[in-house]
Amino acid sequence: MKKTVCELFAGVGGFRCGLNGIKTLEDMRAPERWETVWFSQWEPAEKNTQYAHGCYVHHFGSCLDKNGADTTNDNIEDVDKKALPDFNLLVGGFPCQDYSVASSLATSKGLEGRKGILWWSIRETIEEKQPPFVLLENVDRLLRSPAKQRGRDFGIMLACFRDEGYTVEWRVINAAEYGLQQRRRRTFIFAYKNGTGYDERIRAQAGYRQGCEKEEAEGENRMCMDRILTRDGFFAVTFPVLDVDPNKIQITELPAGLGELSDSFSFGFENTGIMKDGIVYTAKTQPAYEGGQITLGDIMETGQVDERYFIPLEKLYYTRPDVTHSDETKERLPKEDRQTWQYLRGAKKLPRRAANGHEYIFSEGAIAMIDADDRPARTMLTSEGNFSRTTHIVRDRQTGRIRLLTAEETERIQGFPTGHTKYCRTSSGQTVEMPLRKRRFMMGNALVVDLVERMGRTLETIFEMEE
Repeated sequence: MKKTVCELFAGVGGFRCGLNGIKTLEDMRAPERWETVWFSQWEPAEKNTQYAHGCYVHHFGSCLDKNGADTTNDNIEDVDKKALPDFNLLVGGFPCQDYSVASSLATSKGLEGRKGILWWSIRETIEEKQPPFVLLENVDRLLRSPAKQRGRDFGIMLACFRDEGYTVEWRVINAAEYGLQQRRRRTFIFAYKNGTGYDERIRAQAGYRQGCEKEEAEGENRMCMDRILTRDGFFAVTFPVLDVDPNKIQITELPAGLGELSDSFSFGFENTGIMKDGIVYTAKTQPAYEGGQITLGDIMETGQVDERYFIPLEKLYYTRPDVTHSDETKERLPKEDRQTWQYLRGAKKLPRRAANGHEYIFSEGAIAMIDADDRPARTMLTSEGNFSRTTHIVRDRQTGRIRLLTAEETERIQGFPTGHTKYCRTSSGQTVEMPLRKRRFMMGNALVVDLVERMGRTLETIFEMEE
């Protein structure tokens, strides 16, 4: 089977880099193992320069649809899916702000939110193009969205695949638990068309039974799905897990209609699972990894770092470095004290008043002032580099001074080539430097390329065996 790819919500090309094993800028010059026939990247918040699209085009060029038009920077909701070139693998890290840990699950709107509705563009693409294989990425809390009806959104997605004749595997993967440089948990979804050679091999290998009485088959199929989830399936082969007691696999059947799913479906999806013929099998798994571990220190600069990344002492501490708590229940600290990293990352007690007039004490725990360089980096968010509790603060390897991460370090945390986001191409064809804040934003919004590279190797084997 020809290795042709369509990359939706492409960002700066994380899936493309991973599938093709691109680790350095020099690797960009080598022939690609996977042919990207079309991609889509459009950011509605960017009114002038579409930085992510421009970075992608700078490295890879653009693609035309069947009509000879370049719609790669159009709103995906407006793109005519019939005009897309044919492809065998659909990939995408679809927008996830409505499920993200950056906001509370209680306030997320899931599929109803401004970003969540873009799922329907994925479904429309699948309906129109019917690709044999699909690989998607989203945040881990997707499985629990929305807060008032846990699992509804993911159940709807699974039902969309079911209705188009797909089997779906999913796994929540923490990159650091497989030796990589970031503690980043993401949900990966792998779907394959029923009737493909891969589907037939997996069913035969695991002993899946179809077309018999439900009660008769349930016990055998539970064992079958256990083998897929822990040994034979796409994610089990790529990211091994420990054995699971088959009796702990939870089973449910998706309602026939999306309306019923939307109105009443709720289910506790675990971090590993499979949906086949509308039946969901899910279990909690643990990684089985014994290899090496890449740390934050391994990807940090060892030479001279630009002065703009260093934090002035007056912005770092407002008192002694060993002070980690502030109690403002009686008196608020001066503004200049509150605008320091020590205050931001320290524990706090603050008087608050609720909308109904109720007064209470808000408490917040302390986090480490300096990120440990002997562990993988924390999850990087789009706010990286801003005055935020989630921003990384590190001790410079050469001088010992305290600073923020460089743009190149954020790229390496995500597994991109060093310098990947330095330049982008404008709509007029000019090559310009991307602003530092945008470079950090792009990396906070990206996926861990190394994970896709490992999945790509498994996919290559699958494609080689397809007719």
